[in-house]
Amino acid sequence: MLLITLLLRHCLPMASSAADPATSPAVREGDLLWAPPPDRAERTRLAEFTRFAEARTGRSFPDYADLWTWSTVELEEFWQAVWDFFDVRSSAPHTAVLESPEMPGARWFPGARLNFAEHVLAQERPGQPALLAVSESNPLRAVPWEEFTRQVRAVATYLRERGVRPRDRVVAYLPNVPEAVVAMVATASVGAVWASCSPDFGSRGALDRLGQLEPTVLFAADGYRYGGRDFDRRGEIAELVAGLPSLREVVRVPVLGLEAPGTPWADVLAGPTVPAAEFVCEQVSFDHPLWVLFSSGTTGLPKAIVHGHGGILLEQLKLQAFHLDLRPGDRAFFFTTTGWMMWNFCVSMLLQGIVPVLYDGNPSHPDVDVLWRTAQDSRARLFGASPTFVELMQKAGVVPKERFDLSALEIVMPAGSPVSPAVTTWFYEAVGPDLWIATGSGGTDCCTGFVGGVPTLPVRAGEIQARSLGVAAESWDDAGHPVVGRVGELVITAPMPSMPLFFWGDDDGSRYRASYFETFPGVWRHGDFFELNERGGCFVRGRSDAVLNRQGVRIGTAEIYRVVEDDPAVLGALIVNLDLPDGGFFMPLFVSLTPGAQLDGELAGRLRRRLREECTPRHVPDAIVAVRAIPLTRSGKKMEIPVRRLLLGADTAAVADPHAMADPAALDDFVEYARTQRDYALR
Repeated sequence: MLLITLLLRHCLPMASSAADPATSPAVREGDLLWAPPPDRAERTRLAEFTRFAEARTGRSFPDYADLWTWSTVELEEFWQAVWDFFDVRSSAPHTAVLESPEMPGARWFPGARLNFAEHVLAQERPGQPALLAVSESNPLRAVPWEEFTRQVRAVATYLRERGVRPRDRVVAYLPNVPEAVVAMVATASVGAVWASCSPDFGSRGALDRLGQLEPTVLFAADGYRYGGRDFDRRGEIAELVAGLPSLREVVRVPVLGLEAPGTPWADVLAGPTVPAAEFVCEQVSFDHPLWVLFSSGTTGLPKAIVHGHGGILLEQLKLQAFHLDLRPGDRAFFFTTTGWMMWNFCVSMLLQGIVPVLYDGNPSHPDVDVLWRTAQDSRARLFGASPTFVELMQKAGVVPKERFDLSALEIVMPAGSPVSPAVTTWFYEAVGPDLWIATGSGGTDCCTGFVGGVPTLPVRAGEIQARSLGVAAESWDDAGHPVVGRVGELVITAPMPSMPLFFWGDDDGSRYRASYFETFPGVWRHGDFFELNERGGCFVRGRSDAVLNRQGVRIGTAEIYRVVEDDPAVLGALIVNLDLPDGGFFMPLFVSLTPGAQLDGELAGRLRRRLREECTPRHVPDAIVAVRAIPLTRSGKKMEIPVRRLLLGADTAAVADPHAMADPAALDDFVEYARTQRDYALR
């Protein structure tokens, strides 16, 4: 199961009905595209919370900026209000909201005893769907709440009877199927720690992640179907079992129905089950480990990022209610695999009775608009997509509103990479004129959004609406001073409940501190290039550790991609700046092209001209090189730093782990370019 971006690059046809960006009216960054009608804004859950906060504090929050300021200055008052607004269940009272504000090490809600899974199970609505699922093998189907909770209790009982205790690790090698969600919630209910990766990982990539945790139980699929083909993973499972000596149990999930070792999933569900009235979720501390998410791991072992029950509970309640305006019973569809934080985001929808729509398979099979068909058939109110996916759909001429009934769709959430003005505009032109585009950006590190949608604010082209509540995000220059209206480092100056508890295996915390707190002691440096404008709009300009420094001027790579990838002939782009031994520099731009397009003088000249006119002369590359594909991590991030190191002479094995890449062969053209074009300064 490769990424949307990777697959659609090879699968999307070029259609004659494409809305050519060159002929569409020019949309500039910041242009107003949509504003919520006043009555719609007043009905949002954010407006409801604002009234709740005003009543309990005696303060007035006339606009979102005032509410945000309160949420980041009066941290304890804000997070206690969130706790009370959602009626968080705790079997013991907390003695404080925030024991210490220092980072790292801030301790939230000491004394509280709760459980993430308890809040999920409390949402049970007999006769209503807990989740919807569709795959290449099975049509859209609903899993009713009563069946979902019964399965959770059965799996939890199985785990307890096999000796699984709080803090034991339970891991999964599963596609995005209902069994994965059931197993995750069951694991949380007994206080064990969950981690998963999708079965398109080879055994080496899976062991690099799951092997760090010394798990006791493995849930594994016998295989998966992708693009109309079945992939048998029994060999990989055998290698996983051999490489995880700590395992005591293996549960086989029959996605393909193949015979394989391990306890069949059906036997687990048929075993003893504690009745609902007697079932108890393990009461754990607010900072008890809930799950482990992994960084991309393109070089070295991926970071094993540990999040807690309470922090994720509060952050996801806040994110999905206030910044996505989702309500119980709403259906929400975001394409993901179990190896990306967006899967955990989707599972967290169950905390409020929101119905996640699971899709397992190739996002362009049997045709290129299968995701839009899924949105139609599921009656999704929210549809999530990567901006790169949208750019590819745009170039292929897919106009969803002409093919599907999307009358239930009100919210679109682009996430995963910077969003261009053309992408934002495309949704209004090709999907519907009355959508709220809730663009978001955050990270695996905190498993939430730092900046994102605000349902009471207007939508502007290429602009993220605002900083999220409770997230004290700022743009800082190199000296640690806040800047507005120009690019700086994305920092977070106050603690958040879902900041990582620690990295698994990082016993002295040194790797954790080096990852976030080395540049600005006591302040979280996220590693993104970030810009904040006067009205509070936000722009993520790319990874700051991949910054282009041209004659002392720092350039965010996203600025270049926004222009280059807007061209109808370009599918994807990657740019790096090479500092040469003589003090000079060389900046090549690599592009993958749409079917039938060629990198000739006309195209190269057009790209250079647009970069010079729409950005600055410093943005113009020294060379433009056509490649088969842009190398991406499995979570869809462009591999700028590995490519830069490769072009400066590093060995391929030292710069990138193929198991962490969406398509390892995507580096081949870069290896060849590095071999044949060493004298960059002469080009």
